[in-house]
Amino acid sequence: MYEGDFFMYGSVNINNLTKENTYTIWYNGKIYNTKELKYQGNNEIELILRLYLNYGIEMIQHLNGVFSFGILDTKKEEVFLVRDHFGVKPLYYSILNDSLIFGSDIKSILEFPNFKTQIDSQGINELFGIGPAHTPGTCVFKNIYELKPAHFAIYNKSGFKISRYWKLESKQHTDDFDNTCNKVKTLLSDSIKQQLISDKPICTFLSGGLDSSIITTYASEYCKEKGIDLNTFSVDYIDNDKNFVKNDFQPNSDKYYIDVMTNKLNTNHHTIFLDTPELADSLEDAMIARDLPGMADVDSSLLLFCKKVKKEIGIALSGECADEIFGGYPWFFREDSLNSKTFPWSIALEERQKLLYPDISKKINLKEYVDYRYNESLNEVEILDIDSDETAQKRKISYLTLNWFMQTLLDRTDRMAMYSGLEVRVPFCDYKLVEYVWNIPWEMKAYKGREKGLLRYIMEDLIPEEIVYRKKSPYPKTHNPNYLTKVKDVLKNIINNKNSPINNVLNRGYLLEILNTDGKSFTRPWFGQLMTGPQLMAYLIQVNQWFEKYNPEIII
Repeated sequence: MYEGDFFMYGSVNINNLTKENTYTIWYNGKIYNTKELKYQGNNEIELILRLYLNYGIEMIQHLNGVFSFGILDTKKEEVFLVRDHFGVKPLYYSILNDSLIFGSDIKSILEFPNFKTQIDSQGINELFGIGPAHTPGTCVFKNIYELKPAHFAIYNKSGFKISRYWKLESKQHTDDFDNTCNKVKTLLSDSIKQQLISDKPICTFLSGGLDSSIITTYASEYCKEKGIDLNTFSVDYIDNDKNFVKNDFQPNSDKYYIDVMTNKLNTNHHTIFLDTPELADSLEDAMIARDLPGMADVDSSLLLFCKKVKKEIGIALSGECADEIFGGYPWFFREDSLNSKTFPWSIALEERQKLLYPDISKKINLKEYVDYRYNESLNEVEILDIDSDETAQKRKISYLTLNWFMQTLLDRTDRMAMYSGLEVRVPFCDYKLVEYVWNIPWEMKAYKGREKGLLRYIMEDLIPEEIVYRKKSPYPKTHNPNYLTKVKDVLKNIINNKNSPINNVLNRGYLLEILNTDGKSFTRPWFGQLMTGPQLMAYLIQVNQWFEKYNPEIII
């Protein structure tokens, strides 16, 4: 059995198997190193089964790609589940009435007969203390779990056993600066070239930033060799040119830099414009794509973008993950973030606690839960005796960023793309590249004290200087004041409806305060850099939509 490219769902009752020599596979993903494996066959399903027959569960060590799959081996009477190194492809599971249920998304498990939709204290903590991120391996819904990245599981009559097959290992970096640069460039180039291989047309997402410009430059060279034009896509918002106001996190808009790259590479460029009402109207679809409240219009805009790209081309390459791997975020450099003693992209814990409904707030301590998860994760970081104080500090923040923030963005990208039928590839998220960069000393990685300094230096001969040294600008969001007006109106209607579930979960008085101050009473972003007032209100709208659609029973 083979499920589609973007979704899989399976259920197996281990007690009802007949001992035949048969195999059933459920698969979601893409294997990039098929040439290295010297495989000649019809499809990747055949490749995976051949590897399984030859190597058993050790087959994982031969794969480089993004994948989640399950193999039912009736002779062994067991199911083998596995997920790729960084969890680009999702995999959820539950065990109910001796049946293992698993799938690419949560809703597939919720649809299993007699499954109870519930949320307990851990779910509340995840939703409001951690969200829109989540603790690896957990789920907001009770009795649903996530197989962690770089893990596999065996389910048989002895039970369900999870094992880890790969992790980042801290070890001494012995290469000098020149060799380090050459090695990083080779690893990155190899990853991009592997992921450009396709029998279908490919495009790139181009924002005019360093990361997308690197991907697009390599893709342009590849397309020229093939004698085809490269299509590039960017997203913008109607009237953003009139309303853009620069700040520390978004110092400039993208258009000028996009033009620099498209003129240099002569790509066939498409700018997709989204309108304010679309962003708000698509919040529910974005929530359904994740099965959870997400990054609000940062999600819905990507969903709309992917849908429109899909009308033209089915596969896109994105510069996602470069900031996490090479140290591109402000919190790698800001002392207040480094010393916050919590996840630096989610520091508004007092405000989050205040947001809870009083009866729930008495039973739930968000800070206590977040502190536990934060320290639990930090304890996993391997610091070397030879690490400088700065490298040791940056190992910690890098580990948190890779395992928490990057997972959130990968989840966002995959969910919005999958929901649109678009395949998005992320060449920076190659485990061989990440393994190497992980051990580069911070003083070298942040060359000349710049965010992604090493990556910038390496690309000086390939990318225009004004792109190479452009200050980081995150995913573009709308600056149209009409968006604030729109989400305020929607949230106001929700709060004023006595039947709205949000009124029984969150503090109505504080909701009104947020509404009346345009979200400014929430003095820090809800999450990351972009989720300020309007995005906070959009998140609260998604929370209400989520409770309405999934109607979980609250057990605390």
